[in-house]
Amino acid sequence: MATSPCSSSGVSSSSSSGLGADAGLEIRTRSVEQTLVPLVSQITTLINHKDKPKRSDKTLQAIQRVGQAVNLAVGRFVTVGEAIANENHELKEEMSVACIEARRAGETIAQLTDVASLDHPESDSHITIFTDKTGVVKAARLLLSSVTKVLVLADRIVIKQIITSRNKVLATMEQLEKVSSFQEFVQIFSQFGNEMVEFAHLTGDRQNDLKDEKKKARMAASRAVLEKCTMMLLTASKTCLRHPDCESARINKDGVFHRMRLALEQVIEIVTDSRPNGENEMAPISIYSGIKEFKNKVEGLRENLYFLSKENLSTMLEVILEHTEDFTDSAYTSHEHREHILELSKQAKMELEQLVSVWMQAQNQKTKDLMEDLEVAILKTCQCMNELKREVHSAATSLAADLLKYHTDHMVLKALKITGVEGNLEAVAEYTCKLSEQKEQLVEMCRLLRHVSGTEPLEITCIHAEDTFQVTGPQIISAAETLALHPSSKIAKENLEVFCEAWESQLSDMSLLLREINDVFEGRRGEKRVYLSLPRPGEQAKIAKLGLELHLLTSDVDSETEKWEDQENEIVQHGQGMSSMAYSMYLFTRGEGLLKTTQDLFHQAEIFATEGTKLASALHALSDQVHDDDKPLLLLEAEKLISMCKQLQITAKASAQGKSATFTKVDACILKTRNVMTLLCQLLPLCCKLLRKNKVGNGCLKPAPPWKEDRIRTGTNARTPERRVDMFGIKSLENHVTNMTFLESK
Repeated sequence: MATSPCSSSGVSSSSSSGLGADAGLEIRTRSVEQTLVPLVSQITTLINHKDKPKRSDKTLQAIQRVGQAVNLAVGRFVTVGEAIANENHELKEEMSVACIEARRAGETIAQLTDVASLDHPESDSHITIFTDKTGVVKAARLLLSSVTKVLVLADRIVIKQIITSRNKVLATMEQLEKVSSFQEFVQIFSQFGNEMVEFAHLTGDRQNDLKDEKKKARMAASRAVLEKCTMMLLTASKTCLRHPDCESARINKDGVFHRMRLALEQVIEIVTDSRPNGENEMAPISIYSGIKEFKNKVEGLRENLYFLSKENLSTMLEVILEHTEDFTDSAYTSHEHREHILELSKQAKMELEQLVSVWMQAQNQKTKDLMEDLEVAILKTCQCMNELKREVHSAATSLAADLLKYHTDHMVLKALKITGVEGNLEAVAEYTCKLSEQKEQLVEMCRLLRHVSGTEPLEITCIHAEDTFQVTGPQIISAAETLALHPSSKIAKENLEVFCEAWESQLSDMSLLLREINDVFEGRRGEKRVYLSLPRPGEQAKIAKLGLELHLLTSDVDSETEKWEDQENEIVQHGQGMSSMAYSMYLFTRGEGLLKTTQDLFHQAEIFATEGTKLASALHALSDQVHDDDKPLLLLEAEKLISMCKQLQITAKASAQGKSATFTKVDACILKTRNVMTLLCQLLPLCCKLLRKNKVGNGCLKPAPPWKEDRIRTGTNARTPERRVDMFGIKSLENHVTNMTFLESK
């Protein structure tokens, strides 16, 4: 059997589809990864075709069609890449080289698969896929490598947009810091608000596109800070303008600006994957992750007695036990929990000593009795670590539940507001001390919860919560002091309200976080599942049949979209997007592609349904431009599409417990996706027909010209920067590569 084009090339495998990139071209976003899937699938199918002594004309024609289709799609893809190169001079050289390589590889594949017209395609006189399998593999490697490079380079433009947007926000913030009049402040803050909205949209899209769940959580935390700080910046700045000589008001405002700058910097670190001064990010190790790694090493002794040293294992346990001191040294840990943790720590050391003793003996003499003793020692060690994990979880979550319940009435905040309005500086000082004590309790709670959070994203959420309490506490105090000094100031009162609301909001978020941490501990979420395991062979066959039908429909939809003159038409773009997602769902039925779990499939179905709803909106817009005779049919089809998409969304969101229920839900999602795709196959030719008809009638629906040099130049109009971004960004590339989803040859 032939080698997959990804398996031994410069493209490092990172998924079951063999998807990957050249060294130094790490794929960090889902959009780039998803774009490559159809290409990888088709190339792999082409390379791995079955060699048979006799080949039918149908087989030869199918091979030739796939080769030509790949070449044509690559040609369109390269045209977009070249347009990007012309618009972005800093990328021009790299992008041009990658485009040339991709075009050359596509042409080579077309030549090697040009076999339908040959009497003897396996003859040495004509080099083909049958006589030069190595040549096809080489061309496939080059194609995947160059296409990946084009996509990753194009992705840099998205990063550049975020950096540019951040720089605009920073520049306006500097102006806001220096203003001395309300009128000037209002004007500049209006501009600042618009820039923050743009930044929020760009970073929100990036957050959803990130593959790394840890980075996604960090991005979410930074964006939450920026969202809350925008209102704080408004009231803190107004308070400072109203009371320019008030030191506490200045401290309050400076704190907001400082925190926003840190959050903006962290966003840039995430999108550029860099740290200031080249530092590596050193996240503290939690007890949970330490125990998990330790147990994996211990259980690995069953397979290999020599893969690690006893010193390595002892050091790992020492690190875990050092972290338990965060619990035993905490003033907020109950006496009972402290004693249990100390006892279990002592027991863990003893169990490891016994394990090491038996392990060393087994290395020298691998008898049946010693291996049984080793198994007992492994089980006892792991059991002890499980009990330790359960104890620290109980200690952290019970403390959190008690503190959140105790502080739910917000009595200290209410007292600060009352005494501030009264101008009672002495009482304000008393309650600020109480707030500081409350802050220390909540910070300690967050630190302990981080140890038992169970997943990296939840760990990051705990760290974010800790930072929020750490920073917001002193800001409430400075705002309260300002109000106490100026008790009749409405803006000072409003400012204190804003900071108190941020504190209350974070306490509310902690209740949700605690619930999520308990869910992970009890196995209700957070665990990564393997591909769907269906109960009976008959059901597997049913899913496979549905998947194949879905695959055929994606091919039909792609054929219909190819017929449109205007490839940038909104209806075409939604249709291509839906086809790409349906193809991913088909790959899931084969245990391939990027949808690894049933949850991934259900999420994809939701997004597919949303895209279908957007298509229905585009159909409504089209109905306003067509003749009255055509309008009822188009609106009827649009309403049918909306109804089907709603049904799919309901199905995808419905809960399913157990294997049989999950299978039923998978079956229903794929079935309803197939039905939508069937309707889409009917809609696309109808819309194309109506466009042509109305173009003849009044010319109001003139399609945009094809990809040509004049189109590329007109796309740079300064009045439509957003359109230009979409036109030359990842989406355009994705749409062209999506067209590679053709039927595999049999």
